[in-house]
Amino acid sequence: DANQGGGEIDSFLEGPVFDDAGNLYVTDIAFGRVFCVDPNGQWDLVAQWDGEPNEMMYIAGKKLLITDYKNGLVLLDIASGHVKPYFSRKNTESFKGVNDLAISANGDIYFTDQGQTGLHDPSGRVYRLDNTGRLNQLLSNVPSPNGIVLSPDEKFLFVAATRGNCVWRMPLQTDGS
Repeated sequence: DANQGGGEIDSFLEGPVFDDAGNLYVTDIAFGRVFCVDPNGQWDLVAQWDGEPNEMMYIAGKKLLITDYKNGLVLLDIASGHVKPYFSRKNTESFKGVNDLAISANGDIYFTDQGQTGLHDPSGRVYRLDNTGRLNQLLSNVPSPNGIVLSPDEKFLFVAATRGNCVWRMPLQTDGS
């Protein structure tokens, strides 16, 4: 609603990811859906739930880890269409609204918690969920942390601070902190 000035929206596609067969998977934030578009352009609904899914990445074979603005991190089994919580809260606190993610070679998951932060409220956060399941807050002062990516050598983490109109470059220690 905020992106359309209160007008109706038919979809809000994000999070494109391809599988080995050339199928394209996309999220529809507005209606909590994931679609598969085959190489011939045929669309199929994979899953729909009460959420606002954004970015996706493959983990554990045919499963997609998805950032969901309403529900935190969720896991989608592509074969069954079943969606289940993966990591939904920081201790007893809800996330502001998770947005994008990156996964390191050792399985650490870096993700942004954007919510409605910006220059008026530079309290967006960046987290690392390490491969043992421990959550670490890396930053808590980002004006709208959005896209996130690791450098090819995984020595740096880049975060798009969208409403700050900049990209932050974070050096990473060998332990991922």
